[in-house]
Order: sequence, then C-alpha cells, then structure tokens
Amino acid sequence: MGKKGKKEKKVKGAEKTAAKMEKKVSKRSKREEDDLEALIAEFQSLDAKKTQVVETTCPPPSPRLNGSLSAHPEKDELILFGGEFFNGKKTYLYNDLFFYNIRKNTWVKSEIPNPPPPRCSHQAVVVPQGGGQLWVFGGEFASPNGEQFYHYKDLWVLHLATHTWENIKAPGGPSGRSGHRMVLSKKQLLVFGGFHESTRDFIYYNDVYSFSLDTFSWSRLSPSGSAPSPRSACQMTSTPDGMGVIIYGGYSKVRVKKDVEKGTIHSDMFLLKREGKDGQEKWSWSRLNPSGNKPPPRSGFSLAVGPAGRAVLFGGVCDEEEEESLEGDFYNDLYLYDTVKNRWFPGVLRGNKTEKKKRRRVKKDMAEGEEAEREEEEAAAPQGPTEIIKEIITEDGTVMTIKEVIPGPQVQEEEEEEEEEEDGSATAPLIEPCPRSSAMATVRQGKLYLYGGMFEVGDRQFTLNDFYCLDLHKMDQWEVLVEMDPKTQEWLEESESEDDEEEEEEAKGAEGEEEESEEESEDEEDEEKHPAVQEGETVTDYQNRTEQYWIGLARANMGSDAKDKKVAKVALAMAKVFYEDQ
Repeated sequence: MGKKGKKEKKVKGAEKTAAKMEKKVSKRSKREEDDLEALIAEFQSLDAKKTQVVETTCPPPSPRLNGSLSAHPEKDELILFGGEFFNGKKTYLYNDLFFYNIRKNTWVKSEIPNPPPPRCSHQAVVVPQGGGQLWVFGGEFASPNGEQFYHYKDLWVLHLATHTWENIKAPGGPSGRSGHRMVLSKKQLLVFGGFHESTRDFIYYNDVYSFSLDTFSWSRLSPSGSAPSPRSACQMTSTPDGMGVIIYGGYSKVRVKKDVEKGTIHSDMFLLKREGKDGQEKWSWSRLNPSGNKPPPRSGFSLAVGPAGRAVLFGGVCDEEEEESLEGDFYNDLYLYDTVKNRWFPGVLRGNKTEKKKRRRVKKDMAEGEEAEREEEEAAAPQGPTEIIKEIITEDGTVMTIKEVIPGPQVQEEEEEEEEEEDGSATAPLIEPCPRSSAMATVRQGKLYLYGGMFEVGDRQFTLNDFYCLDLHKMDQWEVLVEMDPKTQEWLEESESEDDEEEEEEAKGAEGEEEESEEESEDEEDEEKHPAVQEGETVTDYQNRTEQYWIGLARANMGSDAKDKKVAKVALAMAKVFYEDQ
C-alpha cells in the first residue's frame, strides 16, 4: 500500500507540473497566436468568397512535407491535404485539397467552400460512414518568417459524397497541438500526444482523447498503467481486432539550460488496450518488447497500415545534435511491424528478375517446397546493413550526397548474383525514393504510396514532390509515378539587407515569365536532340545503343573531375528516365 501511495503521488505531481507548464506556455504564446489569428482570418475570408465546388485537372501538387495523404474508403483515389514548404527565406502553409486517381494516374484539385485554414503536421483519418468522410484535427500555422506558431485545436470533416467541409464544434477536446497522432478504433477517433511551441517555450503531451463518431463528443481517457513519456511524431496503429492501439517511437525535447535544448528520439513501444463493453470501457497502458529487427532510432518517419494490419514505417532522420549545429542521417529503408506476432522485420525488396530467372525460381520453389519458405523467413532476420553513398547534382550545381543504409541478408544477395551470372540474366537496377523525412504515406489495395518530404544538404533544405508506389505483396521494387525534378528546387540564400531581398523579389517577378518560357523552350530543344526510342526497343537495348551519347551528356553536366564510374551511373539513369517519358 505504501509503495502504491508513493507512486500515485508521483503521478499526481507529474500531472501538476505538466499543467503548470501548459499554463505557462499558453500565457506566453497567446500574444503571438493573436497576431497569427489575424493572418489566418484573412485566409478564411478569402476562402469564404468561394460559393461553389471547382474541380480542375492539374499537375502533381507542389513540393511539400508534413501534409496528409489518405486512401479513399470506396474509390481508387488518394486524398492529399495541406502541408508546408520552406524556401530558405519564407514558410508557406497550404490548405489545398487534391484527389489522385490511381487507375488514370491523374490529379484533380478540388476547391471546396469554407475549408480548414492552412496547416501542416495535422492528422487526417478516413472513415467509411456516410459515403466516406475525411476527419482532420489540429496541426500548426507558422508566420512567413517561421518564428511564430499557431497550434490548432479544431476538428473538421470532409464529406466525400457531397464534397463539403464541416467544422465540428464539440467541447472538451484536446488543447491546440501539432505532431500528434490520430487513428480510427471501432467507432471513435483516438488522439495521442503532440506538442505546442511558442517563441520561448514548448510542451510535449502524452494524453489520450477519444472522439465518438456516434455522439460527436470528446472525452479524455484515463488509462491505468505506465504511459509513454510525452512525445510527438510517433507511430500509432490500431490493432486488427479494434481493441487497442500500438505506439512506437517519437520525438521530444527538454530545456537543459536557459538557451540550450536537448532532443530525444524514442524507440520504445506501448499497447493501449480497451476492455469492457461500449460505454463502460476501461483502458490500460502496457509496455511491449517486440521480437525481430527493430528500426534504428529515428524521427520524421512516414507511417501507414499495410495488409493484415501490419504497420509500415518508411525513412526518417536521425539527428546528431552538437551545441551549435545539427546534422542528420536521412533514411529510405522500409520496416514492417506484425501487430499479431509483435515482431519487426525489414522490408527487403526482391528486385525485378528477367523471365528466365523467374522460371528458374518457380522450378526451384516447387522442388524445395518448405525450404524455400524457410529461406524467405530468414531473409527478414537481422543481418549486417549495407551502406550506399549516392551523389545527385541539381540544376544550380549543388552536389547532394545521400547516404543509404539498406538492411538485408548479404549472403543471399551474393548467392542470387552468382545464380544470375550462371543464367546469363541480370537483375534490373532497383528504383527507390531518395532518403527523406516527413513524407506523406498511405496504403490502398495493398500498395504503399509515398509523396514528397524533405532532406537536407548542409544548410540547404530540399523539399520534394516526387511520388512512388510499392506493392507490399510482391515487394519487388518501387514504381515511380512522379519523378523528382531538380529544377523545381527553390532555395533563397539570406541577403545582407531587406533592400536586397526586395530587389531580388522584384527582379524575380519581372523576369519570372520570361525565364520560364526560355527554360521550357530549352527543355523542348534538348528533348528533340536526344536519341529517339525505336519501336519495340526495351529500356536495356536503348541504354546499350545510346550509351556513349548519355555518357557525354552526363560528363558535360558533372565536369571533367567526376569519376568514370559515377558518370556511367548517371548516364544510365538519364537514359532510363528519358526512355520512360516517351
């Protein structure tokens, strides 16, 4: 009894401290949030002038991160909402809404009256009721200079059948926050964690709220057991039976000195379990100790729910914090978590084999039976990771060095290579997204879709608008739906004075259209000069036939100092991209 009493006192003490901190943060941030509310009101007044739904076919959405990508519950469509973009000087927040038609590979921008104001780091959940609904909660808005923040606590629903937005005003919900997580669990939305930040203070949360989709009411849960420490940007996945949710990882920071903050990347796992009948539910926290190969610590990873309720984790970044600098290792690896077996395993791509290789493998599988199945399980076992260094050269000459750590069974790969040499057949080069964090991800019909995100090279941030797809059943290779175009990368260095900034903006505005038309005409001329693809020619045949041309072009772009091996790789990639565009 004595121990229990002490423990309860500690819990209550921690709750009081958290409440005091929240009050302190709220007070200090109120003034700057009032300023931003005026700016948000301007956006809403502009949106209020729209009186009808306007849908237009459009190119893929602009580069962004921390938006939401959701799968339509009834149609072969994906829904992208919001996000942010930073060009080195100015922060842009979005509230645009896009629908991607999977079968047609087309984008439609949908302008619907009275949408939520611009935001990023919100959460969006799709539910099937009422012809399909997209629920959006929270997120943040930032001032153009990125120094002031407004954290939303509003709840919205997009009625997909009628294409109308509705602001749900229900009391008793979570405080304003971003970086939280929200999932559908039976007939309720569960919200966990997140953070609230002002210019001088910040607070991270580990509270849990439930929103009933039947009564449209909020309630704060009080689970028993030891809860996860406060955090944002974790992985939150509903269990297949709908009786709980699983929390993995996340990020938080604490102030160690007056002007010194220390970040923590979490890698622990918890289960929030529901027991009892509806209306008489009891919730409890318990810690999970999964088996298998858990992802190395990271933040900013993308998450989705795959076939059989498996949690899918992609990419992220592991920041190395020094007193005056912050450097990060970005990832493009894939991990899956089996919620039934409580087991992690790396998503190893098998590659696209030639028909001859496939026939041989089928015969081998038939002959070996259970042994082949056992080998497949061993492929997911922990093995030594492979590190690959890539270099990409942008339009302005910036060299991006990308480090990839790919987990996987090395011995098996070597054996497969030997078999391919004996067969005289080759494995097609693996296509994959470059390492990144804060990308948008979702799963539809067993396929993982990944859009945008960002990575950094030195002090420069690259925000992406490329789009990839991976069949989680086949696990063969990524399919490129939208290629990253280095020309879309905008980065403005800090000028010495405001006058310089204004002059640059004026010059950019005056010359923008002219430069665009010149670039377009140059692109068209360049494409006309490239060797044409002959009828019936495979990509490999085209690459072999035009090899010297593309090597010359790559050499001209990369300079005489570039190594032959790197030039050859770039040339091969350029030829492949051109072939696929035809």
